Amino acid sequence: MEEWLKDLDLASRTKGHLHNLMRVLWNCAMRWELIEIGENPMKLVRVRGTSKRRREPVVLDVSQFRLLLEELDDPFHTMVILDLATGLRCSELFALRWRDVFWDERMLLVRRAIVAGVPSDVKTKYSNAGMPLDPALAEVLRKWQRKTRFQNPEDWVFASPFRAGRTPWDPWSIERRHIIPAALRCGIGRIGWHSFRHTFRTLLDETGAPMKVQQELMRHADIRTTMNVYGKAMDASKREAHGKVVRMLLTPKVA
Repeated sequence: MEEWLKDLDLASRTKGHLHNLMRVLWNCAMRWELIEIGENPMKLVRVRGTSKRRREPVVLDVSQFRLLLEELDDPFHTMVILDLATGLRCSELFALRWRDVFWDERMLLVRRAIVAGVPSDVKTKYSNAGMPLDPALAEVLRKWQRKTRFQNPEDWVFASPFRAGRTPWDPWSIERRHIIPAALRCGIGRIGWHSFRHTFRTLLDETGAPMKVQQELMRHADIRTTMNVYGKAMDASKREAHGKVVRMLLTPKVA
């Protein structure tokens, strides 16, 4: 099994996922009495480098972001703005419904994720958190709500018109057909949804936001993912850090 995994032309992290899947399947086979109950041999299999990335993620600067937006029409234009200005995982972005947007409280509630068209719980309990909604970003969402045919509270924010709004757009199809071609035309190179999350984290750093604030805006379960800082970020601090990122992205460049 180790030799088979080693020969696969896949990222080490993907090989680690396969290893975990095989371990679970072996346990199920014993549970269902398909094989004799004993020690799971997958415990002996080692997969090295599962935490290493094959490629470093692309991080956009503000000028590249603006070039990218010029190449995108709605709804893709609004999708990219919202994703980069909030750092949402694409599974969370496309699982947003209009009832998750609290206009008066200026808050975006992340309640669910959607993978392969199937809604489910978010990645961790820390992911299920409210995001501050800067007024400038709220106005972007308002304009999109006025434009889309699907405006009811239970409608998906990015409902697919090809499926009569029953499901949201497919993020990977959008990445392949719109985002990657637009980025290549701009000379940015190949980017994807996760590039926007990495960019959001970098922009937070540029604003000088405390690491605890960054952790809560990124909704990481473990602060070691950002840095080990104690104390709870106040709501005003999160709003200030988020507002700085939004202004960096949406304020027109002065000639």
